[in-house]
Amino acid sequence: MSTIRVRYAETDQMGIAHHAEYFAWFEVARTDLLRHSGTTYRQMEADGLRLPVIEATARYLKPVLYDDVLEVRTEVTTIGGARVGFTYEVRRQGTEAPAARHPPAEPGVRVVVTGAAGFIGSHLTESLLADGHEVTGVDAFTDYYARSAKERNLEACRAHRAFRLVEGRLQDLDLRPLLEGAGQVFHLAAQAGVRASWGREFSHYTDHNVLASQRLLEAVRAAGGARVVYASSSSVYGDAPSLPLREDARCEPVSPYGVSKLAAEHLAVLYHRNFGLHVVSLRYFTVYGPRQRPDMAFHRFLKAARDGEPIHLFGDGTQTRDFTFVSDIVAATRAAADSGRPGGVYNVGGGERLVLSDVLRQIEDVTGRRLEVIRDEIQKGDMRDTFADTTAARRDLGFRSAVSLREGLDREWAWIRGQA
Repeated sequence: MSTIRVRYAETDQMGIAHHAEYFAWFEVARTDLLRHSGTTYRQMEADGLRLPVIEATARYLKPVLYDDVLEVRTEVTTIGGARVGFTYEVRRQGTEAPAARHPPAEPGVRVVVTGAAGFIGSHLTESLLADGHEVTGVDAFTDYYARSAKERNLEACRAHRAFRLVEGRLQDLDLRPLLEGAGQVFHLAAQAGVRASWGREFSHYTDHNVLASQRLLEAVRAAGGARVVYASSSSVYGDAPSLPLREDARCEPVSPYGVSKLAAEHLAVLYHRNFGLHVVSLRYFTVYGPRQRPDMAFHRFLKAARDGEPIHLFGDGTQTRDFTFVSDIVAATRAAADSGRPGGVYNVGGGERLVLSDVLRQIEDVTGRRLEVIRDEIQKGDMRDTFADTTAARRDLGFRSAVSLREGLDREWAWIRGQA
């Protein structure tokens, strides 16, 4: 830990200004890093090394004033080469320290996963079972896509003695016995699909995404307050004027689906503020990987490559996305239950803004097959661009995307070929 005194408009040799109201002293990062590594600037210069690049994020707990003595707590992560990831926390000397992260749930803790038969839900359930948790999975097996695909998703879970499946809708089930003794609840059940959420179908979205979420929150409250992680979506943002997307950006969804997911986020905040429920919402950015739903782009593209069929591309291909591999999503989701800020919202993304036409070329490289592309009009409700700012998730959840797009595509391609 370092202590420093604020001085208005100080500037060090590197041209970093210090303002009493907008404190940002990255030199502290460098000093602590060198102390941590046991070297000095002079030694580095003598060895012909340049100063390390600092990638820093800050958590502002209170505004700072002139002549304040501040404590700076640091965490250093080596990214590679001379690149270093650095997180620091600044607080006024003598104030209460921020709450520590909760330790991961001990093996054997009873967990509930809604939407357990789905793409992400089944991966999450397997991860929890592998770490020794007792898991109750809940799934309504809606007809958005074939039940047989969801049954296949659950094959490994069903073979585990610590897994129990309850079939039914959250709106209809008696949730009290399901939640009894549960320490964590992962709420992934939802009516999926942006393009299908228009017209008469919207009633399914309000029913499964809003009403079901409200009933679950009420049941958790009545059962004694397990930690809840709600799986939201980047669709809540809409076409934001600037990227990357931060959690405090104005949310203006461009699809009824996005509206329903945002409504459930608001419910989560309400139940936290009014009843003290420990609820954390995660905004997933374009998740892909084995078991991906058949209507999702990578599944459709890779299946078409396997079968020698054309693909349908909505729009001109210049739209951009932040793709996130499913194992990274699972890691962030589990971390949110352990250390997420109650009432908080976090972006979970892959860390790259990729042009869709460039991704198609990567798919051709992975599959070794040329894609025949049929261009269709852009669909109502599709966002133009997405790119997540994951600063908050890195700080509070320890999240960092671990799977590159190429590696993730290789894994999904292997799964798609196995489905033939």
